[in-house]
Order: sequence, then structure tokens, then C-alpha cells
Amino acid sequence: MLNKIFRIVIGCIGALLGAGFVRLIHLMGILLGVITLGDGGWKNLIFYIGFSLLFGIISFILSPKIMSLAKKFVSILENELQKFSAQDIFLGSFGLIVGLIIAFFASKPLDAITIPYVAFIGQMIVYGILGYLGIKLTTRKREDIGNVINEINTFVKQSKDKNKNFKSSPKILDTSVIIDGRIADIVKTGFIEGPLVIPEFVLEELQHIADSSDGLKRNRGRRGLDILNKIQKELDIEIIIHDKKFEDIQEVDSKLIKLTKQMKGKIITNDYNLNKVAEVQGIEVLNINELANAVKPVVLPGEEMVVQVIRDGKESGQGLAYLDDGTMIVVESGKKYIGNTIDVIVTSVLQTSAGRMIFAKPKSLADKAV
Repeated sequence: MLNKIFRIVIGCIGALLGAGFVRLIHLMGILLGVITLGDGGWKNLIFYIGFSLLFGIISFILSPKIMSLAKKFVSILENELQKFSAQDIFLGSFGLIVGLIIAFFASKPLDAITIPYVAFIGQMIVYGILGYLGIKLTTRKREDIGNVINEINTFVKQSKDKNKNFKSSPKILDTSVIIDGRIADIVKTGFIEGPLVIPEFVLEELQHIADSSDGLKRNRGRRGLDILNKIQKELDIEIIIHDKKFEDIQEVDSKLIKLTKQMKGKIITNDYNLNKVAEVQGIEVLNINELANAVKPVVLPGEEMVVQVIRDGKESGQGLAYLDDGTMIVVESGKKYIGNTIDVIVTSVLQTSAGRMIFAKPKSLADKAV
């Protein structure tokens, strides 16, 4: 079916060429001063119709050969184009468009020529030359053009970065970090940017804890609610109460992880197990305990400290003391100093997953050993 349509189209094109051929002969006769094809009227019409039919029939008969040649030409063109990179094709097309635009304006003066077809032929020559130059120049200078484009892209990117308002990723709070309470102080210092997201299922868990019959749990739940009120009313940070409940999931930690994935945010917690599960699933975690350990003062062996021995340790004769940040100090032979404030010398520091432990001995014993 398509072949028949193409043959008819080729025949119609041939008929148009026949009419154009008659017109060209007529014009040439006028230019040479010879009257051809009569002065007009039905004689010209016969010639137009005759040559149109002749060229149309010939084109229709030769259409299979013409289509075969066209297919070969397209195949050769495809093979040639495959030798060029996509960049060369793009640059060549761009250069061709630019060349043709320039040719359009450059060929305008030729419109003033009144001799038939001379202006047209001149314009075609101008279009051909400038189109060819556009292709050649852009493909040969592709490296220079690439460098210019990269510089423009860099400049535009830098301009956008200067004007861009960077937004922090949402921080999703879990129940434990709310009850812990330190999150309010951290937010107050400005080290955490909002928005802070408080899921409704976390609020429900806090409410459930606050209504517990166990006095300790009840106090913890109420403390968590007080911390939330403090963050909302006293601190200048965006708070979002998220109403997604995930009815198909029972565990609060699993709901937190799913919500964090959906919001592409980070979890703030001090829950060790939640921390590890979230990390396994590729979720960023801000652990309050890790932050607290990171900002603890560095203590080196040999340093002197003043501590109050509070109670005895696990090993025989040991005493325990604590720094203001909660760091435990194990004092060798410190049991007899319980309740007293003494000078100690640090002997070693041990970093564990639970935090930092400092081992020391009383300065008086160290002086005696010397």
C-alpha cells in the first residue's frame, strides 16, 4: 500500500517538474528574443498539460527505481552519520541553522535584481556557502565551543548558588529523644536547623506513657510533653505535626523509618537500636548521645583533676566519681575516699559504645610511688 502511495506521489512530483520545465523554456525563449509556445492561450495550456502528463507518466514508471536509489542514498547517509559523534551532529546542525540565518539577511540585497531567476540562483549560492561554512566552523572548533559552554554553565551555576535559598532537610524526632529533653537545649543553641517533624503516632505514644499507672513512666511521658511545649512556644524553629499514621505498621520505630524515607529527612534519636536499624536502611541519623560524647572535654593520661568520690566501684577498692557531663571516673584505691573531694591523676581513657570512661588514681598515692 505504501509503495503505491509513494509511486503516486513521485508521479505528481514528475508532473510538477514537467510544468516547471515548460515554464523554464518559455522564459528562456523570451530572454533570447524568440517567441516560443505562442503568446499565450490554449496553445500554452496544451504544452503545460502535455509535458506535465509526460513527466508524470515517466516518473510513475521509473518510481520503483527512484525509490530504490532513495533507499540506497538514505542507507549511505546513515552510515556516514554513524561516523560522527552526537556532539558533532548537534554542533553541525546548530552551525547550519546559524549559517542559514546569516544567509537570509546577507541575500536580501539580491532581491533588487530584476532579471528572472538570477536573484534566486544568487540567493541559493549564498545559502549554500554560508550553510556549509556554518557546519565546518562549528565542527572544527568544537573544543573551543565546548570550553565556552562550560564557562557559561559554570557562571550560571555560581549565580544560582548565590541566590539559592538552601533548605535544611526535615528532622524527625522519636519518642526517646523528646523524653530525654536535651533536644530543646541543642535547638536553642542553633546547631540544629528545622523543620522539626513530630509524627502524630509519637505524640500518641507520649500520651500513652504519660497516662501510665507506673509513676516513673508517667513522669517521663509528662516530661516529654513539657519539652514539646517548650520547643513550640519558646524556641524560634519550624515545627511540623505530621498526621501520617501508617495503620498497617504496628511498631513505632518502623513507622518512623518509613516516614523518614518518604520525607527524605533525618531521624534524631538516642535509641541505639533505632540508630542501627536506620543506618542499615540508608537513613541518616543524628544521635544525641554521640553528639554529647563528641563535645566532652578531652582528657589525657597524666592530667590532674579534682573529683568527688561518690560510691564504690565493681572491683575491690575502687571508687567512682562523675564529671559534670556524666562521664564516669574509676578511681583506683578510691573506696576509702567515698564522700570526699580529692585530687586524682588520669592514668587512661577508655572510649566505649556507652560513652567515655576515665581511669585515675589518687594524687597522694602517685606521689608516694614516686
